[in-house]
Amino acid sequence: MENSSVQSPLPACPPHRMDGLVLRTPAAVWDAIRGDHPMAPRHRLGETLVVHGLSEPSDIERALTLQRQGQPRPLGQILLSEGMVVEDDLKIALAAMAGMPVVDCLAVPPQDDAVLLVPQGTAERARVLPLLREGSTLVVAMEDPWHRPTLDELRFLSNLHIEAVMALPGTLAQAQANAYEAVQGRVRALHANTDVHELAAELAVELGPNHNDTAKEVITESSSTLVRLVNTMIEDAIKRNASDIQIEASSPHSKVLIRFRVDGALTVYLELPSEYRPALVARLKIMSDLDISERRKPQDGKIDFSRFGDAKVELRIVTVPTTHGVENVVLRLLSGAKPLPIEQIGLSEGNLASLRKVIAKPYGLVLVCGPTGCGKTTSLHSVLRELNQGDRKIWTAEDPIEISQQGLCQVQVNARIGWTFAAAMRTFLRADPDVIMIGEMRDSETANIAIEASLTGHLVFSTLHTNSAAESIARLLEIGLDPFNFSDSLLAVLAQRLVRRVCPSCGITAEATQTDLDVMLYEYLHSARDTSDSSREALLSSWRQQYGDAQGRIHLRHRGPGCPTCNQRGYKGRMGIHELLVSDDAIRLHIRQRSSALEILETSLKGGMRTLRQDGIDKVLQGLTDVKEVLAASNN
Repeated sequence: MENSSVQSPLPACPPHRMDGLVLRTPAAVWDAIRGDHPMAPRHRLGETLVVHGLSEPSDIERALTLQRQGQPRPLGQILLSEGMVVEDDLKIALAAMAGMPVVDCLAVPPQDDAVLLVPQGTAERARVLPLLREGSTLVVAMEDPWHRPTLDELRFLSNLHIEAVMALPGTLAQAQANAYEAVQGRVRALHANTDVHELAAELAVELGPNHNDTAKEVITESSSTLVRLVNTMIEDAIKRNASDIQIEASSPHSKVLIRFRVDGALTVYLELPSEYRPALVARLKIMSDLDISERRKPQDGKIDFSRFGDAKVELRIVTVPTTHGVENVVLRLLSGAKPLPIEQIGLSEGNLASLRKVIAKPYGLVLVCGPTGCGKTTSLHSVLRELNQGDRKIWTAEDPIEISQQGLCQVQVNARIGWTFAAAMRTFLRADPDVIMIGEMRDSETANIAIEASLTGHLVFSTLHTNSAAESIARLLEIGLDPFNFSDSLLAVLAQRLVRRVCPSCGITAEATQTDLDVMLYEYLHSARDTSDSSREALLSSWRQQYGDAQGRIHLRHRGPGCPTCNQRGYKGRMGIHELLVSDDAIRLHIRQRSSALEILETSLKGGMRTLRQDGIDKVLQGLTDVKEVLAASNN
């Protein structure tokens, strides 16, 4: 703050406060930056405040007297402490003294090409607003225009020369919201009816006919055409119900292949020239606030697509450096929709009734196992939806938070700062919850804390990456869990897979041949470790009675030739197949004796558990899927 006195006599206050200090047009901003604007003459602090009607001459005189009489303090500090000037006015006066332009962000309309250079998340975090761009210069309004780290970040992010101006206090936040909402609306309108191939052709025009392999990012990440292409790609993935987007290239000079995973199968969406790849990856990093300069290490983050398009979808982004310095990108679509009712996740009537009985207990451990992408989190959130009735405190630790629920306390773990699943569990226990959901048991520490919690009055849910329910028990024993505590805590293990549904529009219904029946009977009984002839005849008889027509003939629904409904794939959507192992005295004894997965499986089958393959074959008989899908998804 300025520490010198003012000259006497002080001028009288003008009728209009801040006239000549605050800029309200783009032309005035450019004039000020170029030094052409008739900025107010540079006075000392007291003079500046009085000249522009921000303080009374008598207040300045009194503050100077206090400064001379007491311990020396900056004049501005004295004015603030004595209530003679408000902080915002003092900031404006100091900016004027330093020759720093002050801009009313609500009056100066930001340019679209300027706003697109800085992601909304970055702008909000750094408290900046890109306003104007001309050539290699970007004008940015800031709360603190002298903050060097922010200026360096903006310079690196935009690759432009940064001219900082001071945002008029109280205008920045609203101006940010207005600017990004407006520019995103205009971008959406531009590509609303645009085909992705048309956008790719526009990019080819931007690249030019004479490019070569050494051309350096001719198309920039801020290109409006590139922005539209990326937004269109994501919206097309949403329309096709894709679970993820794969962006990959095998070498720096190979084509960029973009593929969608729909119903578990990858299909080619678009191919782009290699020259597009750096800018495409950079654009996705900007959308997710990742470090665009880091290409040697993998990065992960999130994109809130509602900031860029109409769809309220979040995307989990992972960048993976491969050979020759090429970065591949995987975008996983997180719908953020409400959890499904537990009746709609594909459980059979018997499994549904058993699971409801298990989760009604006040404490214990329930596990859901299966490979990545099999719907474990979806099932757990359906269970939590069943329990979320307002009379229980429910905490979840997830990575990432894929489904949001009102009434749940959900936290995102971050291993980079030490906020792990184990750390979250320890924190949760101090918060006295009734129900805890841990996204994954990745280590013995997390597993041991979960078991401890389940034995001390908490109902704990978690997931494992294992193939079957019996293998889950064996895996946890292998990582060092105490078998006695584990046996007392375990309530149930639900294993699941996803299989594709036969398209309801083009699927073909036909009577099951003897070969069809023989295959299903063999797989069903072999999975249950029972291949006797008597069991075969009894099972076939029960099928004819339950699924057959009046003459006992069984009809199956087969994959059709494809139609517009299923995008010519013959399958439409996916459903779960399950096996539910409910702990009882026999299972607890096996755990304490550290029995093998095979022994646990055989005991579970005797107790009435149906395997994944058995559950899948039942759904084949119901006409929901086909044998090929079940055999591919389940273990023998």
